[in-house]
Amino acid sequence: MRIQQLVLVAAAPLLLVSCVSSKKFKTAQADYAKLEAKYKTAESDLSECSTEKATLARQKEALEREKALLNTRVSDLSDQVDFLKANNNQALKQLENLSVISSQQAESIKKSMENIGAKDAYIQNLQQQMAHKDSLNMALVMNLKGAIGNLEDEDVNIKVDKGVVYIDISDKLLFKSGSYEVTDKAQTVLGKVALVLKNQPDMEFMVEGHTDNIPYKGGVLSDNWDLSVKRATAVVRILQKKYGLEPGKMAASGRAEYKPLADNSTKEGRAANRRTRIVILPELDQFFKLMEPGGR
Repeated sequence: MRIQQLVLVAAAPLLLVSCVSSKKFKTAQADYAKLEAKYKTAESDLSECSTEKATLARQKEALEREKALLNTRVSDLSDQVDFLKANNNQALKQLENLSVISSQQAESIKKSMENIGAKDAYIQNLQQQMAHKDSLNMALVMNLKGAIGNLEDEDVNIKVDKGVVYIDISDKLLFKSGSYEVTDKAQTVLGKVALVLKNQPDMEFMVEGHTDNIPYKGGVLSDNWDLSVKRATAVVRILQKKYGLEPGKMAASGRAEYKPLADNSTKEGRAANRRTRIVILPELDQFFKLMEPGGR
């Protein structure tokens, strides 16, 4: 027993040394692992830095190219500025050489500009009043067509041409061949026209007689001049006496065959030329009243 105790006492230092060495080893292993992790982190940071360095290098190259382009642009603009300065100086010298206009000339120019402005305003006002007059004419045409109804265009044709209202009535409807006596049917049509014209007291109108080119023969009349005038006066008398239109607003005229609408060499052309035309125009003083303030 005593021997065993001695052995144990002798082995104890060895066991203690063994335990201490194992603990240091494990500590060293832990430190190594930490260092290795730091190394890998540093290695990763180095790789990222290398990548960023390459990116910055490319950006630097791009900026240098852009700088070169901007320098070229600045140089071009400087040349342009120099060119403009030179031209400006030349223009100033030319102005210095020009004679300065007098105060009288300046006043004359001012008055001319004022006159131009006044004339422009007058023209604009005239255009507005012409448009207003055209509107009145179109309203008159629509009223006439509505009053006359569904007669064929070959018998009654109503139109506006260059600001003038025309009512063309064929002689087939108005008169018998070679006669200036108005038919009953035509008197009815004239009554409808008169009803519309009565509502236009500011308008004057002319009744024109037209014939074809076949010479008039027989009766008391001499020729187509006489026939066209007699037909116009026959229409005017009916408008005055039967339908009450003011005679001072009417005129009668004969055109004979000298204002044809169509070729007199054909039957259809001659028929178109035999007509009575009512020409409606506003009185000039009434038209110019439209141009005065409040004239509408």
